[in-house]
Amino acid sequence: MSKESPDLRHLSADAARIMVVDGSKLVRKLIIDVLAREVPGVEIVACDGIAQAREALEGGAVDLVTTALTLPDGDGLALARTVRAASGQKYVPVIVISGNAQEHLESRLFTEDVTDYFDKSLGQAALATFIRGYVHPEPIAGARVLYVEDSKVVALATKRMLEKHGLKVLHFVGVEEALEHLEQHRGQDDVGADLVLTDVYLKGELSGHDLLGRLRVHFGYGKRRLPVLVMTGDANPENQSDLLRAGANDLVLKPIEERLLVTKTLFQLRLSGLPERGAAATAG
Repeated sequence: MSKESPDLRHLSADAARIMVVDGSKLVRKLIIDVLAREVPGVEIVACDGIAQAREALEGGAVDLVTTALTLPDGDGLALARTVRAASGQKYVPVIVISGNAQEHLESRLFTEDVTDYFDKSLGQAALATFIRGYVHPEPIAGARVLYVEDSKVVALATKRMLEKHGLKVLHFVGVEEALEHLEQHRGQDDVGADLVLTDVYLKGELSGHDLLGRLRVHFGYGKRRLPVLVMTGDANPENQSDLLRAGANDLVLKPIEERLLVTKTLFQLRLSGLPERGAAATAG
């Protein structure tokens, strides 16, 4: 590991502080350049491994951490635990950036210490959008979230979370009603919603898993055409993996944390609006 001190790029006194951890100096520079260009008003702390990150954390709290899965002196999961254990450290999002993040996500290899993942094959524009969603979440006025939830109490609370950020919520108690709405728009450019948010376990005959299957197979909507976030309180890794393999863009684990729900929702909405060629051109 390099003996140099952590690299701090100060942009303003009250800037959000982002820690970028990667053993590759080239990759660190790439991420730093993307953040400096696309996420204005941030202070970047660049570290080459866990030891340097620990030193930086002793010098002050951070607002977000990005890390490679493999580091010279450990891995991203160990780094996440280091961040959580840092003395006086508030809870901060820890984002793993990896070329095979989806594989690890589907295998449920990430721990609760990792907040989220980003697959680098999505490209630099998507990475900037992803991180900006955590640091400076911006509303997408009028974006429609088709929300399926049979609990009135949960539905009311979740709707308020989303509507606070300018999202329009189309709430349905059951899958059957949601499918009926989507069927009315089938074959049109406007599919009737910009994103689907559904609980897994519902009181009707069809579950959230069934809804996911109908959207991906029966309607033929891909992940970019109609993103699907699935809310679940099921801690079983295999069941979580099954939902992702069935076509869920991401999971939101219960109990719902507002910042995480809104961030994941806005990210999927923005990602679905990015040109397909943008991700392909920067894949690798």
